[in-house]
Amino acid sequence: MFIAAKLLAFLTQPLAWVALLMLVAVLLVRRRPTTSQRVGASAITLLLLLGWEPLPDALIRQLETRYPALPASADLNGYAGVVVLGGALESAYVWTQPDQSALNDAAERMTEVLPLLRRQPALRVLFTGGEGEWFGGSLSEARRAERFFSAQGIGPSQVLYESASRTTYENALLSKALPGIDPAQHWLLMTSAWHMPRAMASFQKAGWNVQAFPVDFRAGLATPWTQYSMVQGVKKWKLALHEVLGLLAYRLSGRA
Repeated sequence: MFIAAKLLAFLTQPLAWVALLMLVAVLLVRRRPTTSQRVGASAITLLLLLGWEPLPDALIRQLETRYPALPASADLNGYAGVVVLGGALESAYVWTQPDQSALNDAAERMTEVLPLLRRQPALRVLFTGGEGEWFGGSLSEARRAERFFSAQGIGPSQVLYESASRTTYENALLSKALPGIDPAQHWLLMTSAWHMPRAMASFQKAGWNVQAFPVDFRAGLATPWTQYSMVQGVKKWKLALHEVLGLLAYRLSGRA
């Protein structure tokens, strides 16, 4: 599943589709010049269309609205702790400053733990995330998370780390095998809102009793029709396609 996820990540990169169309156009330029021109025009049209953000935002919004954010007044009594999924930390090679943390676009997965603990200091934190790269560095994601939480004043007695998982399914399966963890208790599950449908399905399939605590919302309530950026559009398309196809793959494989 890890290898399949990496292949899926490549196939869901829209720029790869544009490059493939351009390659086909080049290969056809001598034998079928008219077809080559049409394929090349399709590649350029697709490239320009990718930057129109309302389209990918509509897909992301469908994922994010499945589990709305918990209100600040929500009663958190009775929860054993919060499971925090990895994916918010930059790769190990970026962590070159010993006293500084390097977070990515999903930083809320880490930062929103802090106000949650201020509201409910008795909550346990279970961070789950191994090495999601093909060739990981010496600093695992769990170790990076430990450095972040330590810098925020969260002591080692408050956080339990699972460091072997590489996929969402493994997050759920390996976390419940940790000593002292009872998945039948009430747990909060914290991850990005767009990732929550797959995360909830995986954890529930693995036997966890979880309540969604989505963070890192990307699409908002509505996207202005004038919102256009090739950089952001491509990133959003990649994210949306990866999650939609990932959820489908999990369901077909019995992991969700």
